[in-house]
Formats: sequence, C-alpha cells, structure tokens
Amino acid sequence: MAMMRYAEALNRALREEMARDQTVFVFGEDIASYGGVFKVTQGLAEAFGDRVRDTPISEQTLTAMAVTAAMTGTRPVLEIMYADFLPLSLDALVNQASIYNYIWNGQVTMPFVLRTQGGGGVGTGAQHAKSLDSMVAHIPGLRVLAPVTPADARALLKAAIRDPHPVVFLEHKLLYNTRGEVPDDDTLGEIGRARIARAGRDVSIFATSRMVLEAEKAAAELDAAGISAEVVDLRSLRPLDLDAITASVGRTHHAVVVNEDWRFCGYAAELSATIMEHAFDDLDAPVERVATLDMPIPYAETLEREVIPDAARIAAAARRALA
Repeated sequence: MAMMRYAEALNRALREEMARDQTVFVFGEDIASYGGVFKVTQGLAEAFGDRVRDTPISEQTLTAMAVTAAMTGTRPVLEIMYADFLPLSLDALVNQASIYNYIWNGQVTMPFVLRTQGGGGVGTGAQHAKSLDSMVAHIPGLRVLAPVTPADARALLKAAIRDPHPVVFLEHKLLYNTRGEVPDDDTLGEIGRARIARAGRDVSIFATSRMVLEAEKAAAELDAAGISAEVVDLRSLRPLDLDAITASVGRTHHAVVVNEDWRFCGYAAELSATIMEHAFDDLDAPVERVATLDMPIPYAETLEREVIPDAARIAAAARRALA
C-alpha cells in the first residue's frame, strides 16, 4: 500500500495504462504543458511525448475526435475540464458513442474514456460547479463511474481504459486532495459493483462521489444518537449494482438516497424509484431523497452551502425515514 492523494492515484493509473498499452493516449484542454487544471496529468507529457496532447477549447469537437480515434483501434482518454460543459459533448455521446455497438452489430468497439470533474463546494459559481450525473447516466450504452477513494479512482480508471465501451468518468473537485491507501499491485476495479463504506443495521444511505464522505459524517452523527446507518458507495452509476442495493435495504428496511445533482428528474429520483420497484416489500417507510436544490449554484460560498447536500441534511433525512 502507498498513501497518496486522489489526483496522484489518477495520475498513476494513466501512467500505468500508457506504459502498458501503446494505443492509449491522453488529450484535452491544458493537460500537457500545464498538467491539467487540477494537475491530474502533470508530468505525462514529459514521460510519453506526443501521446499527451493539448487541444483548443471545443468540447463538442474533442468528444467527436475521441469517438473517431476509438473506432480506429486506439484507446483515447479525453479530459473535459469542467462537467458543466458536458452538454457540448452530448451529440457525440448520444448519437455516436453510445449506439455504435448496437448499430454495427458489435463489429465496432468504442473504447474511450471521458474524464471530467464537477460538483460545488469552493465557490466557483453557476458555470463551474454543476453535477450532471443524471444527464450522462440516462444514456444507454454509456458506462458512468464516480469513485470517491484514491484506491477506487486508480482501480476504476484502469478498468475504464481497458473496457471496450465508452466510459464517462466523473471526478469531484473537492476529492483531488483527499488521501488514502492505494495498492501497489495491478488491481482493476469492477465496473458495476458497489462498496459498503460503513456497515449498519437501521437505515441504508446510498451515496455517490463526494456525497459518500458526507454520508459517512452523517452516519457518525447518527451513531452518537444510537442510530446505526449503513453507507453504500455506489461507485458505478451505470451499470448499477442492484444486488448490493436490495441486500442493504433487506438488512435495514429504511433507505436514504444522496446525490449532488439537482433533485427534480435527478439521479436520486432514479435510485428512489429503483428501490421502490425492487425492494418495496423490505421497506418499512418511503425512501428519502437528498439532492441539490433546483436552482443555479450560487457563487457565494455561504449561499452555496445552503443549496448542496451535506451531512446535516443527510442525517435529518435518515431520522425522517425512521420516524
């Protein structure tokens, strides 16, 4: 095991996969000479030369380039600087990447990864703080990952690069400096498998990305009040680990779903409906949803904190589920 930051774990995954497979290349906005706005790709250009390329700011064009490159036998890893600009990538994702395996009857593979970061918490405003998880997870044919620990960041990015399908890899700007142990071996993450971050018996809290950390804080608060909360880190937004979800509800009989995307038509709504459909008989109360308020993300950090979910709101939702 080595202790490292989340950003370092991603950098390590990219280095390892580029060294292992000459068809892997990395490109995006400011990722070569500058090392990425969050320094995830720092040093890669020096190590791999032309396989690390700076590009103009044109998310639509870049995503179409990744699709074309993947079809020709390479494995591109594209970085879109902010998730807020994923809508510019949608044509290539919806009308090209996600459907090629279907319309070509499996004769064409689409092995590319689109890395991007989203989420609020540092006062970056309405154009640089959105979480658009539900938008990309809605699209059949895409895999969508959102790891929270450095170990999972490395293992799942390696798995995503080796996967024959298009993968949207969601990172959170407040995770990059978090630290954790990362195995020294060539461990690959399992796409579609959730993780029990904290065992519990009274209520299940299903969370994604940074909200897992807030859910763990909420669980500690609830534990002090005599409530045992189980925290489930979904890790893979699509495909979803339905077995882990239903098993957890079967143990606790109460559920809270937490996601930083907007509440209306959001990913938390899909999770809530999924639990209702597949684990209704095990529920002793309706599912509680915790999500970002339906409004643009404020620039002022004091206002931003009122909009984005946190541990206090999650704990309150758990208490409502148990009331």
